[in-house]
Amino acid sequence: MRLQRTLKQEVCFEGIGLHTGRFAEVCLKPAPRDTGIIFIRTDKNMEIKASVGSVSDTAFATTLGYNGAKIRTVEHLLAVLAGLGLDNVFIEINGPEIPILDGSSMELTSLILKGGIAKQSKKRPYIKITNPIVLTDGHAEIAAFPYRGRRITYRIHFNHHLLGEQKLSLDLTEENFALEIAPARTFGFLKDVEYLKANGFARGGSFDNAIILGDSGVLNGSGLRFKDEFVRHKILDLVGDISLLGFPIYGHIIANKSGHTTNLKFLKKLLSHPDYWELVTEVSQQPVLVYS
Repeated sequence: MRLQRTLKQEVCFEGIGLHTGRFAEVCLKPAPRDTGIIFIRTDKNMEIKASVGSVSDTAFATTLGYNGAKIRTVEHLLAVLAGLGLDNVFIEINGPEIPILDGSSMELTSLILKGGIAKQSKKRPYIKITNPIVLTDGHAEIAAFPYRGRRITYRIHFNHHLLGEQKLSLDLTEENFALEIAPARTFGFLKDVEYLKANGFARGGSFDNAIILGDSGVLNGSGLRFKDEFVRHKILDLVGDISLLGFPIYGHIIANKSGHTTNLKFLKKLLSHPDYWELVTEVSQQPVLVYS
């Protein structure tokens, strides 16, 4: 078990939202222990806690909402905070969507590491999976199994000659997240772009912030950062969504063709079945691989 953490200093960034296309400025600020992750819409004077109960929509992104105020596409930012072990942060934003930046979490990871992470004088509880739990949602599936640490295995399958099936399994550590997951960009198919924009999505999307796949392959001139960048980005999304539990999960999470909607359904099932896990608040007498 490790100590809680926050930022050493304020970190800010800005840009357009992937779906709204609207410009926003974001500042991450240190928060006291036991605060959790709190979003603050400064243009609406509204606070929204990053939690399962705050999710208002999961169509093509994870959206938090409260009293009519919404913040879209929070998953990439939440993934960075979870991946780097930040527990208590105030996130001030003056618009409806977190900027997409380059479609990955690489820039945010660098900004936070450069600003520094501060330990706080209280232990961080975690959710320990004690019994296997499975959610089947149509063709998608997520399961969690007991494991001495934090591990994610993810499989995707798309009917595209370049993408097809990809699978990756790794232990979630700060180093693995920063090097193997954070640089992976969001992706989409050229054939879907017009439909998405007509329905209020991807209005800020471009070759600068997403991998676009056409019939012939990747249309971005820069190519891919990883051969399996697509499944790596799905892990990035999953890390962000799972953080809405409010506590790290110690266990092996296996996901098959999952997305934001299935991820949230799994979190709700997990919370409603406390006999499959325990909230560990003291150091175990047995040796445990502790994420730090």
